[in-house]
Amino acid sequence: MEIIELKVEQGIVQIVDKEFSVAIGFFDGLHKGHQVVIQRAIDTSKQLNNFPAVMTFNPHPSHLFTDEKGKIGYITPLEEKKRILHEMGIDTLFIVTFDRDLADLSPEEFVEQVLNKLNVRHVTAGFDFTFGAKGKGTMEQMASLANGTFGTTLVEKVAESDEKISSTRIRKLLAEGEVAKTAMLLGRPFRSIGKVVDGDKRGRQLGFPTANIIPGAELIVPQNGVYAVRFTVDGTTYDGVCNIGVKPTFDQPDEARKTIEVNVFNFDGNLYGKQAIVDWIDHIRPEQKFESIDMLISQIAKDKEIAKKILSKKD
Repeated sequence: MEIIELKVEQGIVQIVDKEFSVAIGFFDGLHKGHQVVIQRAIDTSKQLNNFPAVMTFNPHPSHLFTDEKGKIGYITPLEEKKRILHEMGIDTLFIVTFDRDLADLSPEEFVEQVLNKLNVRHVTAGFDFTFGAKGKGTMEQMASLANGTFGTTLVEKVAESDEKISSTRIRKLLAEGEVAKTAMLLGRPFRSIGKVVDGDKRGRQLGFPTANIIPGAELIVPQNGVYAVRFTVDGTTYDGVCNIGVKPTFDQPDEARKTIEVNVFNFDGNLYGKQAIVDWIDHIRPEQKFESIDMLISQIAKDKEIAKKILSKKD
């Protein structure tokens, strides 16, 4: 997959050797609704005998228009987005920098200075996609703005349980710890990617050694609690049980740093410094404080057995 990074302020260079059918949107999560939009663009590219492409934006618009508290965490980091799009069969990924120059373009300027410069012959987007300054441009308007240069397809909402599948809905589910429901909307488990770091060795002292994961600072993580997970490192996947939270049995919650700790089943080796993938399969219980270390050890053993049962049904 060819990756082309663009900035409006530098001017979009005319592409002359390819024509594209483009799916356009931010596509955070690449959930089932996004997948329908992208697949429609792929199908159109086959009909028009050109190349299937995706146009996305980076960073999220909230990072430009709000303060630190208002910034939206990512469901799917950019590198993961690239991987999924490649697997879907996308030929070209346009990554447009979302900055003030892009945000200030009128809908007409966006079509003329971006889409037309890229030899776009068809644009596919969801029904709620907007473009141009203050989001004034709609897909209905894009057809007339194209003036015959390219065609357009508007994809109606994709729903599950009579509710629209959306990135906002997925963020809410993750905030509630509903990782199994999140997987239904994504079409795959929610994934966290991060580096294994040296922890306080407390899990090893309790008889349940853990890998401590530090995910990217801008990524969403599920609600605090205990989960059945799959853990991948060096290309091999293991079952595991994960605690995410502030370890209230040992620390004061308002003073402790949130951590992701995975007890990896049937693994013996050194993980420190390695990149790891955590696929969140199901929620087991909320995080809780125990009156004694023995009670905590007993509960961890129970959590491990519950996780094994859950994961055995997913094989």
